[in-house]
Amino acid sequence: AIASLDEGIAIIRNYLKRLPENPGVYRMINALGDVIYVGKAKALKKRVASYTNPSRLPMRIKRMVAETKTMEFVTTPTETAALILESSYIKKFQPTYNVLLRDDKSFPYIYISDKQDYPGIYKYRGARKEKGSYYGPYPSAGAVNKTLIAMHKAFMIRNCRDSQFENRDRPCLQYHIKRCTAPCVGYVSQEDYNSQLKDAKAFLEGKSTDIKQSYADRMQLASDELDFERAAHYRDRLRALSYIQMRHDVPVEGVQDADIFAAVHLGKMACIQVFFFRGGQPLGNKPYYIKLDEDEDLREALASFVPQFYENKPVTGKIYLNLKLAEQNLIEQALAEQKERRVQIITPQKGSMKQLTEWVEKNAR
Repeated sequence: AIASLDEGIAIIRNYLKRLPENPGVYRMINALGDVIYVGKAKALKKRVASYTNPSRLPMRIKRMVAETKTMEFVTTPTETAALILESSYIKKFQPTYNVLLRDDKSFPYIYISDKQDYPGIYKYRGARKEKGSYYGPYPSAGAVNKTLIAMHKAFMIRNCRDSQFENRDRPCLQYHIKRCTAPCVGYVSQEDYNSQLKDAKAFLEGKSTDIKQSYADRMQLASDELDFERAAHYRDRLRALSYIQMRHDVPVEGVQDADIFAAVHLGKMACIQVFFFRGGQPLGNKPYYIKLDEDEDLREALASFVPQFYENKPVTGKIYLNLKLAEQNLIEQALAEQKERRVQIITPQKGSMKQLTEWVEKNAR
């Protein structure tokens, strides 16, 4: 109602008398005491003043102003610190009028332990505290499981738990279906098993061409020696590796480790599609859907989404976006500071990465 909007504007104007021109974060609170919006600002006074001009506000923001009964403010030393605090508050309060990433799950990884003489390969989710090598992240447990099945076929690394491994006196089913070389009962030497493990790690690190060529050479050698059973064994392992690489029909030329975001806005919904690449290989994708009125800015929604996305996830060195954001450099600095590593956020304008970003955008659409 217009009366409620006028009342909300009056409440906000009352705060303007005391606000500094400092960076900071503000919370808008309704009559029930619920935080309905969290925002950040390079200059608090200027940003909050923008809510007092209703002719320039989208309808959803007018509703938000009308519901506002009180506000709280936190000043920060820098705008970067304000962005980090804003993401933290959004996650904590889940405000109605913010773009919300309703996904608290961490993404799963492939994990190879290095504590044992015969390490195993597993799906892993959570804090990476265990000693070993981690590969990912993958967008879902299903994506990891499919990759692990192919990895077991290709490299025959054990997947049993240590307690099972230490107490076996005969090989399990994995050995009989040719997905493990049965180190538990001494059917493979430690040297040969380490060779299997080395190949598996090299493949996950992006050296797939070398591994596939090595297997192709071994297959040809076995065929030349008329050892067709061994040749068929390497043929099956090559097929497993090809399955991992061909699972996604993605144009991957020129990309190594990167996350690619593409946002599309249709009607009152937006989709943000995220594709994951590690070691030059596509690990999968995940779509996120958010409510967004037609008169709202998709770029602002994407700018709010990206910091929230990495709140509980490791950040990769390169992030590609289909839209150029006004705060792109600020988000880059905040992620680098928060994650303690160099981060580049890029909106490609030409070349293979432009093509790939458009392909992700097509998927989002």
